Amino acid sequence: MSDASRSTRYSTLSPALAVGDDEPDRNLALELVRVTEAAAIAGGHWVGFGDKNKADGAAVDAMRSLLSTVHFNGVVVIGEGEKDEAPMLYNGEHVGDGTGPECDVAVDPIDGTRLAALGINNALAVLAVAERGTMFDPSAVFYMQKLVTGPEAADVVDLRLPVKQNLHLIAKAKGVKINQLNVMILDRDRHRGLVEEIRETGARTKFIMDGDVAGAIAAARSGTGVDALMGIGGTPEGIVTACAIKTLGGVIQGRLWPTSDDEKQKALDAGHDLDRVLSTNDLVTGDNCYFAATGITDGDLLRGVRYAKDKVLTQSIVMRSKSGTVRFVDGEHQAHKWESYSRQS
Repeated sequence: MSDASRSTRYSTLSPALAVGDDEPDRNLALELVRVTEAAAIAGGHWVGFGDKNKADGAAVDAMRSLLSTVHFNGVVVIGEGEKDEAPMLYNGEHVGDGTGPECDVAVDPIDGTRLAALGINNALAVLAVAERGTMFDPSAVFYMQKLVTGPEAADVVDLRLPVKQNLHLIAKAKGVKINQLNVMILDRDRHRGLVEEIRETGARTKFIMDGDVAGAIAAARSGTGVDALMGIGGTPEGIVTACAIKTLGGVIQGRLWPTSDDEKQKALDAGHDLDRVLSTNDLVTGDNCYFAATGITDGDLLRGVRYAKDKVLTQSIVMRSKSGTVRFVDGEHQAHKWESYSRQS
């Protein structure tokens, strides 16, 4: 058999999984996990010490350092940015080694800085990457109304419908009674009315203090005990979540929610329709995107950073939308090789 015929005979890769030289390929997935692991280890040294700024600063430094080694030409589209007045990983910053595919990058070195500072569950180091020009630009509107649910009800829910109707649709699609539904929601005063609506239907609420990326992914994955996420949360987190939903199935729907006249005007000047409901495909238009996260504190999605004598233990998740692959990665790191990220007392 000739080399050419042998190559044809054994080439069984689906064309849908193939990528061009200018696209991010599957090898990027594990590179991104290295980045979130570094951020989680650095931020993990500050868990429970009550200083969210130092925790976040350590995670930002580590994430930026490791990003510089990744084989891609990335631009931060969703960064620490204007909201946090961050000098690094800001919107528009170029990251990566400058070679390889051109990508949009969304970073959240600690999703849930307060959670990390107080040692509360569900703090994550998060990173998402997509082809250049495919991530939604929210034009400095920091919050959005969200609805997230899994694949069963993805095609029937609509953010414009009353809460009661959406919950009945989710229950019907899942084949359960409405009093078996659990709805995750950020514990905020602005959600008092929403909480009453959810409970009046007979569904239950499950509160989280911060960090709605983990909550949204729990709503999309089966077996988590969470059926939906509702309420107003961060717009950047919504776009990051959309990269995960692209792999998991399910849906995230969002509507921009300006909190001031200045934010509203910026959105209108940028041409946004504030009544428009944005779907998963609006938030990330491409179908070759990646999501990676490493636990900082224990949570619904991942275990947090742990210490065992001379080792640091991490747990991560990485997703690739093009193949629909979800991987959990348990890491064992030699502690002395990560001393540069240790908390300096």
